[in-house]
Amino acid sequence: MKKGMNIKGLLLSGMMMLGMTAFAQDGASSKENYDQGFRLGFAVNAGAVTGDYFNFALGGDVRLQYDLSQRTSLTLTTGYTHMFGEEDYIKDLGFIPVKAGFKAFIWEDRFYVLGEAGAGFAVTNDYDETTFLWAPGIGYANDVIDLSLRYEGMNDFQANQIALRLAYGFKL
Repeated sequence: MKKGMNIKGLLLSGMMMLGMTAFAQDGASSKENYDQGFRLGFAVNAGAVTGDYFNFALGGDVRLQYDLSQRTSLTLTTGYTHMFGEEDYIKDLGFIPVKAGFKAFIWEDRFYVLGEAGAGFAVTNDYDETTFLWAPGIGYANDVIDLSLRYEGMNDFQANQIALRLAYGFKL
């Protein structure tokens, strides 16, 4: 238990330090006439599960993003993730994540760090638990494509994952 808490603390500290560098950099931007506003993205996710009971994860999500500035955004993400259990050992787990987060662009207004936290609601195979989720990540985004890599930790299910997310997004 202490080992997991140390890893969480180290990852969260690293994400905070990277996020602070975004604010420490010069505020000048190469883009002119930046408009604040909402973006919507639709994504597919695939991941390797780090626990002992599940083999891999596959899912999709919808992310609403509000751009506070050209370098910072608030996010709200939901969708569905299905974790495939080991054959004859444990049943598959499907859950609906609901996460809020903060995204900070740290390099050339394209590369970012993201931290999200929320809940995962189990919806398959008689799983009836809700777990706390936390997900630090890094990514690249342009006007329509968002590609990211994240670690998603859970308090329950012993099913943390490292996932790749490919999204199509647009301004609302």
